[in-house]
Amino acid sequence: MKKQLLAVALAAMTTACVFAQTDNTVAKVKASGTITLGVRESSGALSYMIGDGKYAGFHVDVCQRVISNLERTLGTKVDVRYQPVTSQNRIPLVLNGTVDIECGSTTNNLARQKDVAFALTTYVEEVRVAVKANSGIDSLTQLAGKVIVTTTGTTSVQLLRKHNRTAELKFKDVLSGKDMADSFLLLESGRADAFVMDSQVLAGNIATSRSPADYRIVGEPISIEPIAIMLRKDDPAFKKVVDDTIRELIKTGELAKMYDRWFVQPIPPKNIKLNVPASAATKAAWADPNDKPLESYVCNPPSCLPPAPGR
Repeated sequence: MKKQLLAVALAAMTTACVFAQTDNTVAKVKASGTITLGVRESSGALSYMIGDGKYAGFHVDVCQRVISNLERTLGTKVDVRYQPVTSQNRIPLVLNGTVDIECGSTTNNLARQKDVAFALTTYVEEVRVAVKANSGIDSLTQLAGKVIVTTTGTTSVQLLRKHNRTAELKFKDVLSGKDMADSFLLLESGRADAFVMDSQVLAGNIATSRSPADYRIVGEPISIEPIAIMLRKDDPAFKKVVDDTIRELIKTGELAKMYDRWFVQPIPPKNIKLNVPASAATKAAWADPNDKPLESYVCNPPSCLPPAPGR
């Protein structure tokens, strides 16, 4: 009985230690021997499922490189687990310790920085609008009276409402897809006239649709947003590992090569090209590595600008 009580006590102490280390990811991974990646099932070339429980994408590759560097820091092999996340649950799962590093398509903004931290920006996204090619919609102002869809937990429609060319438009309805694939299905099935989302997500869903020629991305950018890998807040040791990894990838030119692999070259599982070269804003983020939020970016349509270096 004493041995059983001792075993229970030790197990409880171990569990308590793991939870106490939730805000110290390096210590948590060292204690458990595992790290959990938050991944998306349909976030374009940043993070998506390729089947059989496997995930791929630009940010998944960056996170894999982070894990390699973490293994060198710890001097031991780390078991990698994948946890699918959505726009709705990604932040809660990072906060409660279920996910150690979110390798998806999350915008770094001031509101989110109250709860979580972000690595150096690796991708700067343009929020755009996808429509059917035969819709007759060529500009944002033609969205008046239309049914708009975006994905639950994202800020795309709010951005559209604030856009100076569309702020006064009255939409017929605004639908919310449970994830990116569901939102695109609403456009594909004709239940929505326009899908407002990150341009590379739109491009990815169009490229993998049954008839890519049936869709177009129209209008000027609604905004530009810094997309970054998400971490727990107040965890400087792990953030240093992640940021140092990204700086190394930028310095060696590997990050640009990784970008081309996912956004320019054919990608699995269908070997389709998205043809989305790195934008000027993305290249500017690489030239001046930073973790500045969306609010540091300036967007005065038709042009949007990243923050000035050193700002």
